[in-house]
Amino acid sequence: MAQLTVTPSIRINGQDEALSVSTLAALLEEKAIDTAQRGIAVALNGSVVARSQWGLTILKPGDAIEIVRARQGG
Repeated sequence: MAQLTVTPSIRINGQDEALSVSTLAALLEEKAIDTAQRGIAVALNGSVVARSQWGLTILKPGDAIEIVRARQGG
């Protein structure tokens, strides 16, 4: 019997993607998001994660991440 290989995935801003990193900070780096920049907010499974916790926040298959960048204008 053939075994199915399931790639762990997460949902980022509504899109399913393979889980290829272990922490929230690593995900932001992989997405080329300048974490030193002001106006970036990240939520994990509906809860905002403090910037100081990004490097400590472990990602798990099935997690939903929202990355929001504030912009000027109206």
